[in-house]
Amino acid sequence: MKPTHMCLLAASALALIASPSIAHPSIAERPAMEEKASFEADRADILAMAGNYKVRFDMQEATAWVPDYKPLERKISGGHEVVRVIEDSGRKIVLQHLLVSESDGKSQIIKHWRQDWEYEPTKTLAYSDRHTWSWEKVPERMRKGRWSQTVWQVDDSPRYAGWGQFEEQGGIRRWRSNWTWRPLARRDAVRNPVYDRYYAINRHQITPDGWIHWQDNMKMGLVDGELKPVVQEYVLNTYTRFDDYNVKAADDYWATTKDYWATVRSAWDEIAASRGGIAIEEEAQAGTVISGRLLTIADEIVEGKITPAAAIAEASILIEKRTSLVASQKVARSER
Repeated sequence: MKPTHMCLLAASALALIASPSIAHPSIAERPAMEEKASFEADRADILAMAGNYKVRFDMQEATAWVPDYKPLERKISGGHEVVRVIEDSGRKIVLQHLLVSESDGKSQIIKHWRQDWEYEPTKTLAYSDRHTWSWEKVPERMRKGRWSQTVWQVDDSPRYAGWGQFEEQGGIRRWRSNWTWRPLARRDAVRNPVYDRYYAINRHQITPDGWIHWQDNMKMGLVDGELKPVVQEYVLNTYTRFDDYNVKAADDYWATTKDYWATVRSAWDEIAASRGGIAIEEEAQAGTVISGRLLTIADEIVEGKITPAAAIAEASILIEKRTSLVASQKVARSER
């Protein structure tokens, strides 16, 4: 993207970012017992997302915001997904998703997305521009009683992050994020659309037989040189508890590869901490340019084609070499 376009996007993005209070007002002081009860209820809702599921993905572009755009037809897909708690330290909970599919009578495991939940965070690793995620402070008045959710891609590189609170309306509890930026999903990126990012609100809600992830996505793109909304999309991902598939295959895959993936997560974390965020090129078909290889390495561990030590070494080198300083860090260092 040309520098002039980058400036235009940045300026337009700043104009679109609403006050943090648009998500919710600050949470007032509460008695200690009420605070503790709320915290434990939040944790229970997050932990309740773990389990074995049949998943339905329902995506619908609905409202065009530019006159010459025709919304896509509704797309519905699904599959089987295992969700496991891989970390729980009280104020931080990490859930790993694993897709299970069948091909030629054999179960195939695809490491899917990951969601990290952190209580009263000071900052998040947020999508800031194409190929770039930067640290973004959570306003101090908006931290109390709230949780951040950071979503990571299949190779444990970042995707998007938001913060918000659990609330109860009409007898139903749900978590709702602030407005968050995110890169294109592969379903959109592969068709070279006129928009190049989403501006969205996420909601997570426990149901009697599972949970739902509801997304309100404003698809944004350059219109007459400015970043503007192109079309509104509504996404409802429904997770229904279901055990009648090869759950064991997913658990076996994770048991074999979890140490490798733990090292991959640590490598990304170290890059984000030392370089002011994460900057890495993405490809429409695969996500990051190293996503395919990082996933293949895990498969080779399962197949016995590579030792865990060799796998970890290769993955660490890939992440180190293909990432760079984010723009803000480059400027800061050049001024020293």
